[in-house]
Amino acid sequence: MREVCSSGPYLPAPLLLCIPEDMKGTMLLVGLLALCMTPGLAEYNINVNDDNNVAGSGQQSVSINNAHNVANVDNNNGWDSWNALWDYQNGFAATRLFAKKTCIVHKMNNEVMPSLQTLDALAKEKGKGSGGQPPKVLRYSVSSNQVDDLNKFGQNIAGMCQGLPTYVAEEIPETNLAFYSEKCYDANILWILNISFCGSTIQSK
Repeated sequence: MREVCSSGPYLPAPLLLCIPEDMKGTMLLVGLLALCMTPGLAEYNINVNDDNNVAGSGQQSVSINNAHNVANVDNNNGWDSWNALWDYQNGFAATRLFAKKTCIVHKMNNEVMPSLQTLDALAKEKGKGSGGQPPKVLRYSVSSNQVDDLNKFGQNIAGMCQGLPTYVAEEIPETNLAFYSEKCYDANILWILNISFCGSTIQSK
């Protein structure tokens, strides 16, 4: 049986991968099946140019990565664009504000923020709305102290916020919202969640 040898792109140069010539078709088929079975990204582009988009008109694209338990929301609105990353595995979320060249990190509130599966299902509705239900609200107070070690938030957030001033935000209890008067930056997720980042750190940039 004749063998075909190749160094391959993933093998050190001195090592050779040798397979029988009549098995080349089988190996190709197995490789294609593996690619098909690998959990991929689900991506949705949703127009949020309506009254629910308090932060301004634009388009949001939602990417769901079930393999890594991560959701990514891109709000494309010119200079007011922002990107949010929800890392369900580590329990942290980060929002990158392009106009302010800043990253904000906070703990995920699983009682208010939708699960990865729920967000996936809602995004599939392509902006049909929530049937009249008001969006949930999360408001955060942003610390004035920069984060000195991004790695504690996981590699996904560390990669997104690398090289940017990054601040931790603490959720403001719902009972205190009525008495909170500081100006805030809104980064709303579709029609389901209104998120505000408040404090002098955000307003001064």
